[in-house]
Amino acid sequence: MKLKSILFFFCLFIALNSLIVAAEKNPLTIVREEFRGGWVPTIVNLCFPSRAGLSREEQKREILTLLDTASRARLNHLFFQVRPEADAFYHSSLEPWSRYLTGVQGRSPGFDPLEFFIAQGHRRGIAIHAWFNPYRVAIDRRAPNCSLHLSHHAPSLVHPIGSKMLWLDPGDPKTQDHVLTVITDVMQRYDIDGIHLDDYFYPYPEFLNRKRFPDTATYRAYQQQGGKLSLSDWRRASVNTFIHRLSRTVHQQKPGILFGISPFGIYTKGQPREVQAGLDQFHELYADPLLWMREGWVDYMAPQLYWKNQGPQSFRSLLRWWRSPQVNPRAIPIYPGIALENLVEQHWPVQEIATQLKIEKETLPRKRGGFILWNMKQLEENIQGVASLVKDS
Repeated sequence: MKLKSILFFFCLFIALNSLIVAAEKNPLTIVREEFRGGWVPTIVNLCFPSRAGLSREEQKREILTLLDTASRARLNHLFFQVRPEADAFYHSSLEPWSRYLTGVQGRSPGFDPLEFFIAQGHRRGIAIHAWFNPYRVAIDRRAPNCSLHLSHHAPSLVHPIGSKMLWLDPGDPKTQDHVLTVITDVMQRYDIDGIHLDDYFYPYPEFLNRKRFPDTATYRAYQQQGGKLSLSDWRRASVNTFIHRLSRTVHQQKPGILFGISPFGIYTKGQPREVQAGLDQFHELYADPLLWMREGWVDYMAPQLYWKNQGPQSFRSLLRWWRSPQVNPRAIPIYPGIALENLVEQHWPVQEIATQLKIEKETLPRKRGGFILWNMKQLEENIQGVASLVKDS
C-alpha cells in the first residue's frame, strides 16, 4: 500500500475515533430524527427520589432505573429538576442541598445526584438537561430552612405569598442576578446538555389567595427612576429581561447546549379562537413565550398541553397553533408536553396518549419533531402498558 493511502486511512481512523469519543461525551452531537424527552420532577418527591431519606445506594438505584426505563422507551432527553425551591440536587456553595433528598435541608446525600445522572445518562446516549424553578423559594414556609437558604441569608429578596409559599420578585434586579449566578454555576461545573425553565414565573392566581403579588416597592422604585410602563407591562418586561439575559449567557458561555422553556399550554384567551382558556398566561403569569420564540431567545419550546384531544382545550388545536408560522415565524421546535400523569389523576385511557403521540407526528410544520412526557414516574410504573406504547411510537 502506498504511503499516501496509509496516511489517508490513518487520518480517517483518527477522525472517526474523535467523533465517537465526542458522541459518547455529549449525546447532542449525535444527529437524532426526533426529540423524545421525559421530566424527572423532584418537588415533594414526585418522581425522584421516591421518598426523602433513602440511602445513597438506594437513590443511585432509582436513578439507574429511571435511565433504563427511558432507554427502553427510546427516550433520548431527560429533564432533571435540580432546583425545586431555591435549593440544590447537586454540590453548591450558593444554595443548600434539597430537603427532598435526605429529609433535612442542607444535609448531603453522600453523592452528587446531578453528576451521577449525567454520567449514567451519557453512557446510555441520553442527554441530561438541568431544570430550574427560577422564582419559587418554598412551597411551605413553615418547614425549617437552613442558614444557606435564601430565606435566611438574603431575606430581603424573599416574599411570602398566600398562606404558605415563599417567592422571589421577578422585578427585583438582585433576584435576577442571583438566579443567573446559580444557573451559570451549574453550566460551568457540569457537563449538562441543556438549561430548562418551567412555567412558574409569577405565581398562579390560586397561590395568592386573591391578594396582590408583593412587588409594590420594586415597582415604585422603577417608577421613581422614570419608568412609564403599567404594572402588568412592567412585570412582563421584567420576565422578558431575565429570559433574554439567561439566553445570552447560555449561548455565549456554553454554545452547543440547549435552552428551552415549558410554558403553560395556553397563551392567552382567544388564542387559538376555538380553545377555552381558564388561566390567562399572558395576563396572569406575566409570561410572553411568543416574544421569546420570535426573538430567537429559546432553542425549543415545550408547551404543557395537558388536556384531552377531544375537549374544550383540544391537544390538536393547541399544538397546531404553537407550530403555526403566524405564531412561530422562526419555526422554533415545539415539543408538546404530554401528561402521562393523567392516566392516574384523571383516569385517562392509554389510547389518549397514543392519539396525542400520533397527532404530534402529523402536525406540521414539524421541524425536528418530538415530545416531552410528564412525568417519568408513570412511565417507570408502566401505567396501563404505556411504556411499550411510547417505545413503539
